[in-house]
Amino acid sequence: MLLSVKNLHVSYGHIKALQGISFDVDKGEIICIIGANGAGKSTTLRAISRLVPVLEGDILYEGKSLLHVPPEKVVSELGISHVPEGRRIFGNLTVMENLKLATYARKDKANIQRDMDYMFSVFPRLKERISQKAGTLSGGEQQMLAVARAFMTARKVMILDEPSMGLAPLLMMDMFRALEEINREGTTILLVEQNARLALKFASRGYVLETGKIVLQGPSQELLDNPEIKKAYLGG
Repeated sequence: MLLSVKNLHVSYGHIKALQGISFDVDKGEIICIIGANGAGKSTTLRAISRLVPVLEGDILYEGKSLLHVPPEKVVSELGISHVPEGRRIFGNLTVMENLKLATYARKDKANIQRDMDYMFSVFPRLKERISQKAGTLSGGEQQMLAVARAFMTARKVMILDEPSMGLAPLLMMDMFRALEEINREGTTILLVEQNARLALKFASRGYVLETGKIVLQGPSQELLDNPEIKKAYLGG
């Protein structure tokens, strides 16, 4: 198993954000976590990236605990890249500068240009705006840049927080098709997403998070057909 979250507890003061969740992600999979606002989805990703302290439980990556790994080494040494909610690109830098900055810790310098060319093939609009300041891009273009920047870290695993947020329906579909292409290239993907229908159609397996607990899990089609999921997340 590539990534295993085991009995994970995270609290913010007296607020229990995660209450003993467990799930696995195998190499090459696309896994989604769905749930309402405040369910603990973003906290789960932030715990994996070591951005929030873990109260109890463990996070194993290739069989080794992440709990004492600094956040920067999660990216630079382990190859787990995080596309946060809200993109958080460097708006005062150009598209190219954002992408180059993501490669600073890479040791495989010979492959950087290959990966850059691949990203421009997946997101041709970024190549058209290669010298443009990132802060002047549209919302959809900024999301493309956030994903491309994560890819350029020489990722093995990409975790994404609400990749469809703020995108028009056509751009949502374009984004998820691009993520499918990135997955076929060999990147394992874990995402959290409020658009449950889109996420479940995209992923092979899903987990349903409610108030810090996983209440349902299974193959995506099984969850799509589940009456409770239909009622709570799919509009009937």
